[in-house]
Amino acid sequence: MSYKRAEHILPAEIIELIQNYVDGESIYIPRKDNNRREWGERTNIRNELDTRNQQIYDDYQQGYEIIELVKKYFLSEKSIQCIILKMKKTV
Repeated sequence: MSYKRAEHILPAEIIELIQNYVDGESIYIPRKDNNRREWGERTNIRNELDTRNQQIYDDYQQGYEIIELVKKYFLSEKSIQCIILKMKKTV
């Protein structure tokens, strides 16, 4: 998220109106509902995590112990267990 100077994008009347409520404070103006994006939508991270989680589950199916997966993927034991449980439910 980047900041924009109000005087560069808003008419003076609107700035004065906002100043009646928050004078000199930073405020967040949320996106319109139809412009909202899901987490990871702008990057490929969601796909990367899905691929990683599938690999973790495949390794588990091939006989890897959870402690081995912890060391291989640098995740906590609880994270590995959650991923395996989630993958079992989707299969």
